Amino acid sequence: MVSAQPQPQADPQVRAAVRTATVRLLPLLGLAYLLNYIDRVNVGFAALRMNADLGLSAAAYGLGAGLFFVGYFFFEVPSNVILHRVGARLWIARIMVTWGIVASATAFIQGEVGFYVVRVLLGIAEAGFFPGIILYLTYWFPRVDRARIVALFFLAVPLSSVVGGPLSTWLIEVGGAVPGFDAGWRFMFFVEGIPAVLLGIAVLWLLPDRPSAARWLRPERATALEATLAAEDAAQAGHDRGIGAALRDVRVIALAAVYFGIVFGLYVLAFFLPQIVAGFQEQFGTEYSLIEVGLITAVPYAIASVAMVLWARHSDRTGERALHVAVPAVVGAVAIAAALAMPSPLLVMACVTVCAVGVFTAIPPFWSLPNAFLTGFGAAAGIGLVNSFGNLSGFVGPFVTGWLTDLTGDSQAGMWVVAAMMLMSALIVLGFRRSARDRAADRR
Repeated sequence: MVSAQPQPQADPQVRAAVRTATVRLLPLLGLAYLLNYIDRVNVGFAALRMNADLGLSAAAYGLGAGLFFVGYFFFEVPSNVILHRVGARLWIARIMVTWGIVASATAFIQGEVGFYVVRVLLGIAEAGFFPGIILYLTYWFPRVDRARIVALFFLAVPLSSVVGGPLSTWLIEVGGAVPGFDAGWRFMFFVEGIPAVLLGIAVLWLLPDRPSAARWLRPERATALEATLAAEDAAQAGHDRGIGAALRDVRVIALAAVYFGIVFGLYVLAFFLPQIVAGFQEQFGTEYSLIEVGLITAVPYAIASVAMVLWARHSDRTGERALHVAVPAVVGAVAIAAALAMPSPLLVMACVTVCAVGVFTAIPPFWSLPNAFLTGFGAAAGIGLVNSFGNLSGFVGPFVTGWLTDLTGDSQAGMWVVAAMMLMSALIVLGFRRSARDRAADRR
């Protein structure tokens, strides 16, 4: 499960189908996730002005930013099971339209309570999107390709920060002069929610549920691809173990803990990096405009996006998954801890960049781990559970970081917690790898 060498796909029909599906599906799914992530984390840029306008403390902001994941947590598994039952096309479209409406509605919040409410509603609206896509990709791509495919899809996250940072800060700068908006951050929220609604409607026509439903895929290629995927599922997992068995599987719980630690670093960076960069003025005497903050925060994500694809290709080529998760997690933990001792903004950002590389390179090979033993409704529930528990760190991380910032007066304590969480993930996944290897030895 963890270290087996991948077997090359010799069937030319299957390889042709994979190439066609990559070209047809990945740009659409990647664009959808890019919009999704912008609408999820643009609150980090809004905070540069919004917190003062609404009277939010760092702890109140961290709580509100993280409350997104409370609604997300409770609706994640049901949403993924519904997607498996009704099909990706209809359910992904529903998710996108509703999250876009709520994201735009954030423009009209008036106080702390309104901020909390809209963040919970955004989490409920969006629940099931990411794990739904991860599940959907298993309907289209053999195991030998999945880390690479997930990496190409997940490129949307660092690219959303490369694009979203400068875009969000620019909209904040110009939005205050737009009639009907008394603050630029309100205009930013309103504008950035609209594309999700429009693309969600387009998904109804552009996203086939399975290969056999794709008009752009030759019937013989669709048949060969679906037969290959069915054979892989039968050989790897035997049969669909069901929702209950998947949710009770200790491996699912272990992977949820691993993902919790990795995503902890992801969301602390997403929600607090703009404020860390803005804080360089007090720490180092530098001064940046709002747009310059957006550009600076884009750099770590641009570098991480390249590293992520290269690392995922290496994972697919070697067939090894667990070490490809653990090594980046350790590197990220060491880097974010080292950032606290750096004497200049340049060196701090260099360490933050290495941490971002560690976070992002760990995620694509991670999602090959649950797919190795879950299929059918069990996969829908198990992947949803891993993602929902993992993303609870999106609540815990911002809240703890904000609370520690208020308590200590700076963000260093929060960064130590990030390092600890990522190190925890590395240790668990190494234990997971060892237990899987022992089980394989016992079977021999």
